[in-house]
Amino acid sequence: MFAHQGGWDELLLVAAPLAIIGLLLWIANKRVSAKLAAAQAEDSNALDGSASDRSGPNPS
Repeated sequence: MFAHQGGWDELLLVAAPLAIIGLLLWIANKRVSAKLAAAQAEDSNALDGSASDRSGPNPS
């Protein structure tokens, strides 16, 4: 049915899977970046909180 259609069908057989894989990689990269940013923010908040605990009055 698609034989000898001027090459556009062969192009789709290559381009469609590449586009799908590229889209999936973009989504995965976006998710990993968001998780990394959240983890860094959490670490930063934990460090800020512990620093303020240490800066309180010294009981000794």
